[in-house]
Amino acid sequence: MLRTILLVGIGGFLGSVSRLILGQGLHRIFDTLFPIGTMMVNILGCFLIGLIYSLAERNNLMGSDMRMFMAVGFCGGFTTFSSFAFDQINLLKDSGFLYLSFYVGGSVFLGFLAVYLGMQCHKLF
Repeated sequence: MLRTILLVGIGGFLGSVSRLILGQGLHRIFDTLFPIGTMMVNILGCFLIGLIYSLAERNNLMGSDMRMFMAVGFCGGFTTFSSFAFDQINLLKDSGFLYLSFYVGGSVFLGFLAVYLGMQCHKLF
């Protein structure tokens, strides 16, 4: 268990640092108010998690330690959006469009609402 925790932690550190470097680099290159860095990181993270899971499932090209390091650690630190997208694929495949719709709609709406409410909390103090 400690090995897995360390692998995920190191992967998360590397993913977070990569997100910062890539996100800020793209923002400097494109110099726009549009969050291009975040969008590109999310898309790249989605591609990476799809690649990682397909390599892990196909012919055991990736062991469980490497999968935890890359998918949970690196991709989790890089962007949790990739996990969100992967969950959507699994829901669509396993449970159908209804659960997928509730998950996506609920996550986006409730996430937006939670950020808004969190921003309003300063008024209570």
